[in-house]
Amino acid sequence: MHDCAVDFRQFIEELRSRGDLVDVTVEVDSDMEMAAITRRVYEEHLPAPLFHNIAGNALGARVLGAPAGMSGKPGAEYGRLALHLGLAQASTAQDIVAAIRAAMKARPVAPRHVPTGPVQQNIWRGDEVDLTRFAVPLLHEQDGGRYLGTYGFHVVQSPDRSWDSWGIGRLMLLDKNRLTGPAIPTQHIGMVRQMWTQQGKATPWAMALGAPPAAVAVAGMPLPAGVSESGYVGALMGQGIDLVQTQTNGLWVPAQAEIILEGQISLSETALEGPMGEYHGYQHHVGHQQPVFHVHAVTFRDRPILPICVAGLPPEENHTIWGTMISAQLLELLQQAGLPVDMVWCSYEAASCWAVISVDTVALAALGTTARAFADLIARTVFDTHPGYLIPKLILVGNDIDITDIDQVVWALATRSHPAHDHFSYPQQREFPMVPYLSEADRARGSGGKAVINCLFPEQFRGQMRAGTASFKHSFPPALQDQVKQRWVEYGYGVR
Repeated sequence: MHDCAVDFRQFIEELRSRGDLVDVTVEVDSDMEMAAITRRVYEEHLPAPLFHNIAGNALGARVLGAPAGMSGKPGAEYGRLALHLGLAQASTAQDIVAAIRAAMKARPVAPRHVPTGPVQQNIWRGDEVDLTRFAVPLLHEQDGGRYLGTYGFHVVQSPDRSWDSWGIGRLMLLDKNRLTGPAIPTQHIGMVRQMWTQQGKATPWAMALGAPPAAVAVAGMPLPAGVSESGYVGALMGQGIDLVQTQTNGLWVPAQAEIILEGQISLSETALEGPMGEYHGYQHHVGHQQPVFHVHAVTFRDRPILPICVAGLPPEENHTIWGTMISAQLLELLQQAGLPVDMVWCSYEAASCWAVISVDTVALAALGTTARAFADLIARTVFDTHPGYLIPKLILVGNDIDITDIDQVVWALATRSHPAHDHFSYPQQREFPMVPYLSEADRARGSGGKAVINCLFPEQFRGQMRAGTASFKHSFPPALQDQVKQRWVEYGYGVR
């Protein structure tokens, strides 16, 4: 199974064998049609579409939509995400978080530097570069341009070569050899760029598209500054990932990728990027000036496959990949701090705007604390970290709630959180500027949107529970539950 996580084409073959991929062979248009199909796939939890026949596509390139979308197959809802990590199709959210945490604790496995790889089957340099020859899609009607990079990761390196940073990012096509997109100063790409800027130099840069799925997942993990992602991919897979050197700037990139773009991030040149339909589910109407990425060379496989994420209402890859990696990191942080937490989950439906924290109420009672004091402790532990910076709201619930079940989370939020006593704001904490509810004043300050919402009853801080749960699982003797399940067809309800 690990081979599927380190080779994008084997990943696709495994999806096909599972019936979790549809080969779309009729001609489709890159002007919104592919994106519209992909959005419907996300929203109805359907198999991933692989588009083989794209109008005007001279290269024979293909496009894969919804590479980490959710499945509607019972018991395999997280199957596509699990396959990114080399895990079984039936893996649960808890299984996936546990695997990520195990890799975080494991010794990093260094990548293997190889002389060449499949991604270098075709090479364009200088004037040969023409990004318009790829099937670059228009993703939303109101977008300000076509986006080539929506499911790839940036590769940059600190000037002293001590830090190789891989980070998820988007890039909009400007013309045949220029792109534009965010390089937020508080994100790692922005930090590395600042190091080069201090030397008066443009930043050497690459982007990997159709990269090994495990590498994409790790690139979505907000690791501490200075930590190189390639070693974590090796730890996750139990083997080093193959890297090849770029043609023009000496960076090391995945040998098994489909497409590698390489060049520089301009020192000062900017262009209007967007607007774009965003991962919080909103279609913005105004773009922003962002740095220009100059492409000096492109390498790619024969008939390359470009993966796309059509951002919008969840769940899509910004939630399934990014949110899951953040969940694992927050759980690790809280447990390392000795706090009584047994699971953390960034509910996909919340569009990466909250993380739900499952609290061991027996251990909580032993602390002898209060809702305010415990919320403050959680906030101090989380919000000053990189993953905590990205998530604006934390919801605390007792571990009688399955926090991966959004219905249970909504029930707890609606019935257990007192509006006057359980909502705690932290206006001085740094805030991620892309959070949609922030005001212009918040964005100018860089703070103002952090909160902890307590959904623990006061009695739970004393080891007691205000009331039991009225449900099939909790309100009937186990023997009667088993009897009802066994007679389900007899009652006339079809499949048990």
